[in-house]
Amino acid sequence: MVAVKPEAESTKKKEMVHSPILTYFSVITLLSTCPPFVILLWYTMVHQDGSILNTFSYLKDHGFEGFVNIWPKPTVIAWKIIACYALFEAALQLWLPGKRVEGPISPTGNKPVYKANGVLAYAVTLVTYISLWWFGIFNPTVVYDHLGEIYSALIFGSLIFCVILYIKGHLAPSSTDSGSSGNIIFDFYWGMELYPRIGKNFDIKVFTNCRFGMMSWAVLAVTYCIKQYETNGKVADSMLVNTVLMLVYITKFFWWEAGYWNTMDIAHDRAGFYICWGCLVWVPSIYTSPGMYLVNHPVNLGPQLAISILIAGILCIYINYDCDRQRQEFRRTNGKSTVWGKAPSKIVASYTTTKGETKTSLLLTSGWWGLSRHFHYVPEIMAAFFWTVPALFDNFLPYFYFVFLTILLFDRAKRDDDRCRSKYGKYWKTYCTKVPYRIIPGIY
Repeated sequence: MVAVKPEAESTKKKEMVHSPILTYFSVITLLSTCPPFVILLWYTMVHQDGSILNTFSYLKDHGFEGFVNIWPKPTVIAWKIIACYALFEAALQLWLPGKRVEGPISPTGNKPVYKANGVLAYAVTLVTYISLWWFGIFNPTVVYDHLGEIYSALIFGSLIFCVILYIKGHLAPSSTDSGSSGNIIFDFYWGMELYPRIGKNFDIKVFTNCRFGMMSWAVLAVTYCIKQYETNGKVADSMLVNTVLMLVYITKFFWWEAGYWNTMDIAHDRAGFYICWGCLVWVPSIYTSPGMYLVNHPVNLGPQLAISILIAGILCIYINYDCDRQRQEFRRTNGKSTVWGKAPSKIVASYTTTKGETKTSLLLTSGWWGLSRHFHYVPEIMAAFFWTVPALFDNFLPYFYFVFLTILLFDRAKRDDDRCRSKYGKYWKTYCTKVPYRIIPGIY
């Protein structure tokens, strides 16, 4: 065990919004079940027709030995694909030009600096990947055909990466925003450092969350589309709707990437298994799963239904974007921007940093942010539904991501509320009085 630093102890209390026993049980459960679940989902989608019952019957008949047999071994080609992709994205992150952006002031008074080149990296990645296929240099179907091996390699490689992050947090932290909670499991899961970096310019969380995780979502969405085309000679309208909506959403993400650096993922959650392993493994495997299912289960929606789903999904993505844009503009202008054509309603909240300095924040209470404290989660969840519903309802598994996202965002809303309650005190009570609903207006 390691001595608990004051800021780490404070962070631990904020993270553990549930009871300690429930928190530790949840952490250990997720550490032990997430890796095998990734393999089981891939196996069920690709080899068991998307049927949970088929996989259950197989495991019932063959037991643990059967599970070991279906776990693909990481192969040389899988490692090569991962290495080439990771090095390519790291190079783009470092070398592409971008605007200098400052992140929010950390609890210990640090202000991280980023290079905002996500849109350019996104465009270069997709153009390069599609061009390699178009000119016959590399066929993306190879990625799909070795998907299980890639996920297996990612699982083990990312676990080792998280161990390295844990050791780095102890021996060579990048900033004062680091420290131990005194519990090895908790430190490994939640992470030791808030802003780990390699050298001065390579931000590890930007790489894991944005340039590897989110970018791989787009790359795999295109991969599934190309695989279906190569197999069937055409792309079903259901796959087109799924792919287009995912790419629109990811485009929105990179367009707004600098705003993402102000969110809980970057500004409050440390770099550990939860964030880093999640983005390196969980995002490319689980978030892309509706498209993975559609590869071998093309559905003919018809023009009217396909266009209706597409429009509804794009509308949800736009509302999600506009929620973030509205708050970002409000912060950028120090509360002087208009919200829905009117002067914004706001609360001036003061708080004290760990260094004892008094700071102020503006809490927006009008526009989308007057409907509920986390209204932006509503269109995000609905967008996930609309890019999944082209699979229709023959199997439940394509909807796992939609269910998971709903649980994740509801839990995140609670964690964020508890963090703000601890940070702002009486001002947060006033804010909750003005905006009483947490996510769904009038209901929750």
